[in-house]
Amino acid sequence: MFDLGGVIMEIERRRAVEALESIGLEAADSMLGEYGQQGIFLELELGNVTPGQWRDELRRHIKGDASDAEIDRAFEKFLVGIPVNRLKELEELHRDHKLYLLSNTNKVMWDGMICREFQKDGHDMDYYFDGVIPSFEVHCYKPDAEIFLKACEMFGIRPEDTIFFDDSKANVEAARALGFGGVHVVDNRPFKEYIQ
Repeated sequence: MFDLGGVIMEIERRRAVEALESIGLEAADSMLGEYGQQGIFLELELGNVTPGQWRDELRRHIKGDASDAEIDRAFEKFLVGIPVNRLKELEELHRDHKLYLLSNTNKVMWDGMICREFQKDGHDMDYYFDGVIPSFEVHCYKPDAEIFLKACEMFGIRPEDTIFFDDSKANVEAARALGFGGVHVVDNRPFKEYIQ
């Protein structure tokens, strides 16, 4: 079971902060978290607000006018992209293993750049995974135990049979506390090297 950002998809928070600041969101650095969100960004990742409500709330903090497209483009700068070699690794692993995705993410990125990045090698997300859980669809968020328990229920998996990959140490420790195998991803080594 894989996290997305920092594990499969390369991310760069600073790019998003700078892009949001460039459209007039002066508090972008304090509003946009590194490993976890807060405020209106957290509400978006929990699915407690719609993208429209999120944009409207951001506009209250933006000096000047910003269109929906400008806000979304600036926010998506958080995502650098998925290297094709990572997609090929997932494809290879999927031949012999069931693969799942468990991500703290939001509908803006999910329906936009995340979807497009998974398609860049000629497939879609469903090709690589037997099941996916984005936080905004289940209204809970790593490292809360609830999202891991939902994964077990929805995917029909047992923690003791599952290895969880994440770039957040707190998320890996939360998974291990529930009986999952845990791999703290700290670099771009192939996934197989982490479990050998």
